[in-house]
Amino acid sequence: MSTTKSHGGAPWRSLFLSHVSQMGSPEFVFSTLHPSEDKRSPIPYVPHARYCIFRGMWAELPDIKYNDAPRNACAYASDLLTLTTDPRMAKVPEIFASSAESHEISQSGGGGPVEAVFFVREAMTQWRFKGKAYVVGPDIEGSSPAALMVKHKVGERMRALNEDGLGEWSWGREITAHFGNLSPAMRGSFKNPVPANPVSMPPEEPGLRLGQKVTDLHDEIARRNFRVVIIVPDEVDQVDLSDADRYRRWQFTYDGLGSWNEEEVWP
Repeated sequence: MSTTKSHGGAPWRSLFLSHVSQMGSPEFVFSTLHPSEDKRSPIPYVPHARYCIFRGMWAELPDIKYNDAPRNACAYASDLLTLTTDPRMAKVPEIFASSAESHEISQSGGGGPVEAVFFVREAMTQWRFKGKAYVVGPDIEGSSPAALMVKHKVGERMRALNEDGLGEWSWGREITAHFGNLSPAMRGSFKNPVPANPVSMPPEEPGLRLGQKVTDLHDEIARRNFRVVIIVPDEVDQVDLSDADRYRRWQFTYDGLGSWNEEEVWP
């Protein structure tokens, strides 16, 4: 077993990002814990999984040509994966409900256990990330206990790159930039009717309908329903299937002090 300090990034980071860059669409399976609906069951949670799109590492948002949102300076880097979602979907309340860190009902918060699994066919490699997920919403610049908890938990895993930009770096600006990185049609999806409601029930709120395109970065309805989810990994499992005669597997474990332990194991 070897130990690697993460000052320049986790030991798995560069290869993972290289693999993801080869994917036509960076899709992955995102799993959360859903409170069991069977009150007689001795198991309080059941797994829920769905496909999501990887949106880059937190604080290192990729450049998209049509995004004209103000951007933070390149002051931080991280090994934290991001996705975007609508809080009306199940994954957000699941991240809150399964958390031991925050049960406050707010826009930001969470801390529930999650897994994210990528299969990069182009590299014949599977990546599995285990850790906790935190939700970043419109209240993140405030001082609520939940918002402060998210900034603390995520912030302690962010690495400063440029001292000049640290004081002006804004969580709110980063969220707006994430929204801007979505296509107008994807932004419009945050003005869809409430997910999972019967089609026979017309939306109660005016302005909710399918097929909208949003160009306003501060559209009231869309931004109210927009969240960034940050995955803070503590375990990473890499399985290399590229050589049929010798599959290989590595496990990386974060020690909580800034270092990653790396060990090759049998696949």
